[in-house]
Amino acid sequence: MLSVALASLADAKTRADCEKHYTPQRGQEGKDVIWVPIEDSVVQPMLVMAGVTPADKVYDLGAGDGKISIAAAKGFGATSVGVEYDPDLVKHAQCLVEAEGLQKRVKIIRGDIFETDFSTATVITLYLLPDLNKRLRPTLLEMKPGTRVASYSFGMGDWSPDAQVETDGGVAYLWVVPAKVGGAWTFRSQNGNEPFDVTLEQTFQNVRGSAGGAAVTGKLNGAQIHFVFMDGDEPTSFTGIVDGNRISGTITRGLDSKDCTGMRN
Repeated sequence: MLSVALASLADAKTRADCEKHYTPQRGQEGKDVIWVPIEDSVVQPMLVMAGVTPADKVYDLGAGDGKISIAAAKGFGATSVGVEYDPDLVKHAQCLVEAEGLQKRVKIIRGDIFETDFSTATVITLYLLPDLNKRLRPTLLEMKPGTRVASYSFGMGDWSPDAQVETDGGVAYLWVVPAKVGGAWTFRSQNGNEPFDVTLEQTFQNVRGSAGGAAVTGKLNGAQIHFVFMDGDEPTSFTGIVDGNRISGTITRGLDSKDCTGMRN
């Protein structure tokens, strides 16, 4: 038993050991980008903004030295996967994972972010250039509603962020993947009476449309939807949850609230 323990200690890695084998250089060439590490002061605020918890699976696309993947597991208890194309950075990042003793919760894999399947992620983190963010955007928008996407420094074109955080190390942005609600809907109260029709047009998390000739405006937060319109002279609002072609929620006219369900026509 003693020999096994001594062998285990001999094989143990430290961050210094990892640096001896390979030290990435700021500005070194990579695939589509040069490598620049994310500032330490941004990592935690970005993950806090994304609401990372132990229940999350975080994919860091373009993981570099694995800093975000390690922080998500070490500081927030999440499971994380870093996707990095450069094989030397992959080995270095995995060495740092082992130095932190996080092998059970963190994995760094070699892969192309445009070919890797990250559909099981609940949180996506990025530190890429704007054109790469925009290339990824169609894939991100197809992910499960409610998936959080956090990007350091760069945005997503005309997809406006839902939140942002600024530190002395820079700014990070957050988007919540919205459900798809475009189309014509018929809503009915629980007893099937008082149906009303709503037509919705969607631009990312923002919705607009019409209900009985009245203008509808609203917003999505993942699968949650809220919109308002005028029913005659009565301000009317709806708050609900989108589940495919069904929306369940509550409609409020003045002081009167009723549960209702909408079905896409």
